[in-house]
Amino acid sequence: MHVHGNAGESTSKVLRFSLLVTAGYIALLVVAGLRAHSLALLSEAGHNLSDFLALLLSLFAVYLESRPPSSTKTYGYHRAGVLVALVNALSLVVVAFFIFYEAFRRIQSPEHVHAGLMIWVAAAGVVMNGVIALLLYRAARDVNVRSAFLHEIGDTVSTAAVIVGGWVILATGQYWIDSALSFGIGALILWSGFGIVRETTNILLEGTPRGLSLASVEAEIRAIEGVNDVHDLHVWSIGSETRALSCHIAIADIPPSVSERILRDIKECLRHKFSIMHTTIQFEHSECEVAHGCVMPVSEGAEHGHSH
Repeated sequence: MHVHGNAGESTSKVLRFSLLVTAGYIALLVVAGLRAHSLALLSEAGHNLSDFLALLLSLFAVYLESRPPSSTKTYGYHRAGVLVALVNALSLVVVAFFIFYEAFRRIQSPEHVHAGLMIWVAAAGVVMNGVIALLLYRAARDVNVRSAFLHEIGDTVSTAAVIVGGWVILATGQYWIDSALSFGIGALILWSGFGIVRETTNILLEGTPRGLSLASVEAEIRAIEGVNDVHDLHVWSIGSETRALSCHIAIADIPPSVSERILRDIKECLRHKFSIMHTTIQFEHSECEVAHGCVMPVSEGAEHGHSH
């Protein structure tokens, strides 16, 4: 994600507001959970604490990502947000297993739960988490802020489930429902956490970006007039919203002034169809000695064109 000017400031304001509101709601959940003897509310406090940390880390990542590239960090700090998202996701997994443990312990010996208090506190949480999720959705879409957004979506859904559970407890008097709700909340947390872990790990391992087909990229390049062959093609993500590409392209033995048109067409195609802005393209007019990781001997007089 590139955070520039007003966009970065807007995201920072949303994150700071969300941090303040979340901290207040965590305090309310802890007090209400202890008074109501509700593990579901205390689980929500743990979930919201992970949200607080997620928002705090996301705010730190936005600051890092706004810093310009340097001679030692030539790509800037785009992956700071990816690392933060990974930490957030792993924290979700830890919280989920803690909730499972507590829910299993309580389901064996259910405690009396004040369902009315559960309902009112959970209703306030639905409103708060829903507003924060909407603000985060409108602020940015990179994986860092999206991880915080998923925290809030999970909270909104799980808190709504607490309201339903509270009504069922009032109607039936079955207090084990509180623990069952906690299992459901934990499962939701675990699911969202693993999704972010998978995406961030793919970025850090420089895998093909999510939703992009390498075969489609190759086919589009081959379709451009003047391109005879494409190989040693790599596409990866520098940050969650910054894609890069490198490849070798065989063209006819033509002067650079003519090959410039081919290079320009390739760059335009990659930019508009795949949102790939950073490219390193090597032109050549004779066969590579090896298909993967090929190196053209200088004696063969290969043409080289680079685009950044």
